[in-house]
Amino acid sequence: MSANEVFHHRRLACGAEFAAIALPGRHTTSFQIRLLCGLVDEPDDQLGLARIVEETVGKGTEKRTARQLSDAFDAIGAQAGSGVGRESIVFRCSCLPEFTAEALALHAEMLRTPTFPQEYCDVALELGLQELAAIEDDPSELASRLISPHAFGRLLGRHELGTRESLERINREAIVEFWRSNFSANRMQFTIGGAFDVEKVASDVDRLFAGFGDHVSSGRGCVPVEFNPGVRHHHKETEQQQILMCYPGVAVTHRDYAVERVMLGVLGGGMSSRLFTEVREKQGLVYWVGAWDDHPKGSGLIFLGASTTPARCDQTIRTLLREVERLGEDLTEAELQRAKVGIIAKMQTHGDITRARLGELSADVFHHGRPIGADEKTAQIQAVTTADIRRYLEEHPRDRLCVQTLGPRVMEALA
Repeated sequence: MSANEVFHHRRLACGAEFAAIALPGRHTTSFQIRLLCGLVDEPDDQLGLARIVEETVGKGTEKRTARQLSDAFDAIGAQAGSGVGRESIVFRCSCLPEFTAEALALHAEMLRTPTFPQEYCDVALELGLQELAAIEDDPSELASRLISPHAFGRLLGRHELGTRESLERINREAIVEFWRSNFSANRMQFTIGGAFDVEKVASDVDRLFAGFGDHVSSGRGCVPVEFNPGVRHHHKETEQQQILMCYPGVAVTHRDYAVERVMLGVLGGGMSSRLFTEVREKQGLVYWVGAWDDHPKGSGLIFLGASTTPARCDQTIRTLLREVERLGEDLTEAELQRAKVGIIAKMQTHGDITRARLGELSADVFHHGRPIGADEKTAQIQAVTTADIRRYLEEHPRDRLCVQTLGPRVMEALA
């Protein structure tokens, strides 16, 4: 933990997990309310339901209409938003410190007493159908949607928009039932950062959410990834060929997570990375190339992606895999240090933004079950050596690939 960071972490009497980081001198307060329910909790025949609930829960309460609720947030200058994920639904808010109590009370009212007006449910479902149709015109998003069920499995690989058929089966009763079954203080993680009175906020959260929902403390376990390797192609008459491939990595909590981050930094972190310089700058194979990780709770996958022309897709995929292998052969100390500096600089930059620092705290509580200081993370990154990278590559071979291509041509490179 940094000497400048003081965390408070405990379970409140209402059932919610509470974590706070005091950031004296900041002029804003940010908080997140993470409900431990998401796409994995949707009924099999109602995919897309969690997103519809997230979009409609703020469309009116027992005391206010949707407009009155929006006006109340605007009146205190609160910037509120939300998002749905595989395993959680997150409500975010940033405001001036003096309006923290009001912003908290509005969120409690919104989450505890939503009315889900029929007209807003209908609009949300119609917009969901339109967004689904729009994905067909977005090749990169479509490729991501296609690979997810094979990369992550039946539950974790679900798309937030569901399918046309599943959206058409959702009605207001299903929306209310999902909220009633999954929204509760016992499935809630509350995190806050900025300048505020920690004990007063903890007391307010405890009071505002006391008796909220059932008493079942679920949603805190891991949903296993069901990785299904193979090469799959989706034919589409496009000018570009989309390539996505992935293989198992490590969980955020694994001892080699820092090693994985540095390896990805060397591979795809910025314009000096190996993929950018070799695949794009030297060979001119792609207009976009990248490497990243994706982490459901308790697991992780490494992704490589590129957009290229159909004629160059085979050479591109061979080059992508070759660059990963080459890391174990000729990684230099200069590359290692550059990647580490880039990661640490990004962490420090995030730390200067209250909302971003709070987002990291929320993720740490979700994945690790505790706050983690910037110093601890920095030390883990700084300790990574070239030998660690080589060992990681040996212990995590790329002999099981899940590949999705999209475009006019079936690739031959992995046939």
